[in-house]
Amino acid sequence: MDITRAGSQPSGKGPADWFTGTVRIDPLFQAKDPARAAAAAVTFEPGARTAWHTHPLGQTLIVTAGAGLAQRWGGPGERHWHGASATTAMTHIAIQEQLDGKAVDWMEQVTDEQYQARSKA
Repeated sequence: MDITRAGSQPSGKGPADWFTGTVRIDPLFQAKDPARAAAAAVTFEPGARTAWHTHPLGQTLIVTAGAGLAQRWGGPGERHWHGASATTAMTHIAIQEQLDGKAVDWMEQVTDEQYQARSKA
């Protein structure tokens, strides 16, 4: 059993290669062999979002505060993005499993046009 005290792991800024806008990542737990699951609490300021990406073994998002947007294409291994609405911040817990040490494949940024089209849907 691992017990981690809240606040004992430093927050990080979402890298510009993977996010648009202001994003804070608070690690919750990392996968330790033989486990494959890892999780983080991710806070998106209004208008902030991920780049397009996929997860080799899927992802579970639990929205804990605010209002978010998401868009997905496809089935298993679906290409998708998620983030805050244009006017309200959003925090979610993201849980994903690693396959061969990799939990995500990052792609191109979501364009303003794609984001705005989703925010009007």
